Amino acid sequence: MIDLSTDKSRLQIDRIHGWLASTYWSPGVARDLVERAIAGSTCVGAYRDGVQIGFARAITDGATFAWLADVFVEDSARGAGVGRAMVSHLLALPDLAGLRRWMLATRDAHDLYARLGFAPLDKVADYMVRRPGPAPEVAA
Repeated sequence: MIDLSTDKSRLQIDRIHGWLASTYWSPGVARDLVERAIAGSTCVGAYRDGVQIGFARAITDGATFAWLADVFVEDSARGAGVGRAMVSHLLALPDLAGLRRWMLATRDAHDLYARLGFAPLDKVADYMVRRPGPAPEVAA
């Protein structure tokens, strides 16, 4: 049986850091950065027999928008619906259930997220991103 919890005191930070540092989206991420990200997010952990086997988080203003991030399921638990259960849990939380927009980025889990109501962007050209690097010059 899988236990889902949003209690941050249950999160096993060493496991989460190890998982995230090995992913394509945050290779080598520093532990202190993972801790800061967790502190500023609504998180859900998945547990089997008290051992954490999954993690997901939502970055949100709590009123209109959330970004789903860092959805990870340990290899031994993949294919059993743990990722879908964690995301469904976040989507249903009372403080997040009425949000106008949820977004995410994925390279390899489009089918999973489509089953949960996510779809490709309608107008990709409407969206922009700012990446790290030299600050652009601002005209005065």
